[in-house]
Amino acid sequence: MLIVQISDPHITVLGQKAYGIAPTDEYLVRCVEHINMLNPEPDLALVTGDITNEGLLESAQHASRLLSKLQCPYYIIPGNHDDRSVLRSVFGDKFCPTTDPEFIHYVIEGHDVRLIAVDSTKPGFPGGQMCESRLQWLEQQLLEETRKPTIIFMHHPPLKCGVLETDADGFDGVDELGLLIEGFSNIQAVICGHIHLPTHTRWRGTMVSTGLSTGMLLDLDLTMTRPSGFFLNASGYQLHHLTEHGNLITHTINVRENNNGPYFFEEHAISGTDSGREI
Repeated sequence: MLIVQISDPHITVLGQKAYGIAPTDEYLVRCVEHINMLNPEPDLALVTGDITNEGLLESAQHASRLLSKLQCPYYIIPGNHDDRSVLRSVFGDKFCPTTDPEFIHYVIEGHDVRLIAVDSTKPGFPGGQMCESRLQWLEQQLLEETRKPTIIFMHHPPLKCGVLETDADGFDGVDELGLLIEGFSNIQAVICGHIHLPTHTRWRGTMVSTGLSTGMLLDLDLTMTRPSGFFLNASGYQLHHLTEHGNLITHTINVRENNNGPYFFEEHAISGTDSGREI
C-alpha cells in the first residue's frame, strides 16, 4: 500500500502569499503534479493539517480547487491554522468523512492498513490537545480492530521534536494519549505535520513521523536560541509504503524544479572499476 502525506500547505486567499513571502499555492500545485506522476500510483493521500494559513473560507476553497487535481482519493484533518467549520463546509463528507458534531475524526477502512484520523486541534491555540472525549473515541476505534495494521494520523506530533517554534506550543493530554497508544501493538505509526520538517522517532512502542511542509521549511536550531523562521524550499511530501512484508517505510520526496538527474551508475561507471555498480 502506498500512502501520500501532504502537510502544512498553508494556502492563502487566491493571489496572496503566506506571510507576504511564500507562494504556497504554487508549491502545492507542484506537489500535486508530482504525485499524479508516481508509478505505482498511490492508494490515497492524507493532508495532515494547516490546509489554510488563516482559516478563511476563501483560502479553504482555493485549497480545495488545488487538491481536486489529485488523481488518487484524499482525506483531510485540521491543523491549528484551520477552522473546523470551514473545512467541513468546503470539503464535505467525501474528503472529511466525520460524523462527530464537534471534532473532525474518522476511520478509513478497506485497505491493507486501517487509517484513523484524529483531531488534535484546540481552537484559538497553536498547540495540540487530546481531551477525554477524543481519547475515549480513539480507544473505541482501536478496540474494534486490535490485530490489523493501523496508522493514526493527526496534525500535532505528541512529543517535542527540537523545533523552538512548535515545541513551545505544547500538547495537552499527551501523557494520556501515550498510555493509550502503548496498549495496542498493531499501531504501525503516528504520522503528523505541524513542525514543517521530516522527523522519525520511537515513542510509546510505535513510530512517530512528521512530514515536511509543501513549501515552508522551518529553521532547525537545536540550540533553541535563534528567532523562529522558515525557508522557501523546493516543494515536498512524504510517501509511506507498507510493503508486502508488512514493513512501513517512509520516504521524503523533494519536488525539484530542474531535471538534474537521475544519473544511472551503469552509464557513468569508471572504466576498469566497479564504482558504477554500487554505492
